[in-house]
Amino acid sequence: YVILLYFFFILNIAIAEKQSMTLIVPVGATEGQTKTVKAVFDELGGSIITEERLLGAGTTLASCGIAYAMRYIRASVEGGVELGFKASDAEKIVLQTVKGAVELLQATGQHPEAAIDQVTTPGGVTIKGLNEMEHAGFTSAVIRGLKAGA
Repeated sequence: YVILLYFFFILNIAIAEKQSMTLIVPVGATEGQTKTVKAVFDELGGSIITEERLLGAGTTLASCGIAYAMRYIRASVEGGVELGFKASDAEKIVLQTVKGAVELLQATGQHPEAAIDQVTTPGGVTIKGLNEMEHAGFTSAVIRGLKAGA
């Protein structure tokens, strides 16, 4: 007899650096087969088992999300140049800062807002900058972009 086994995958270009996020939908697979496939993709970054109905949303978060993150990085580098840094120095600062933020959240399991509270002082430059971004619609724009991509 023939065993039908399907896996639907969503991954992103960061797989080239073994940093992809892969969504796996096992259809007709055993628990053992699913564990094996998940282990392979965990070696290429990270993976989660999810439902087929979430693949569109997963594509937006994982695949389109790479472009969205790159757009933030590009904007930050451009801002750094406006603040007086050479583009290469601004890029180095921004990339390390983003990497540090990600690694901190992964290591601590903190909610991003809790980490933000740790670096935001009353009347300080961080809260002023965050408020300016929110006045310009930062959070809303990110959510609308994700919904448009789903």
